[in-house]
Amino acid sequence: MSESTGRFTVDGMTCGGCVRSVTRAVSQVPGVTKVDVSLDEKRATVAYDPARVQPSAIVQAIVGAGFEARAS
Repeated sequence: MSESTGRFTVDGMTCGGCVRSVTRAVSQVPGVTKVDVSLDEKRATVAYDPARVQPSAIVQAIVGAGFEARAS
């Protein structure tokens, strides 16, 4: 498996609970292996298997959790 790392700007996070929500949502995407969410930087750094998941699916998971997101 080759692993890629994507960085995503996440808008709308205001607290640690938001960070946990984003982390949980992205962690459940098949093919995601690691998630690091920073409230201060408004960013999610995600390690994933590009053969199993596309960045757009990660953005959709974040949006589904109630936040705005885009690949950065």
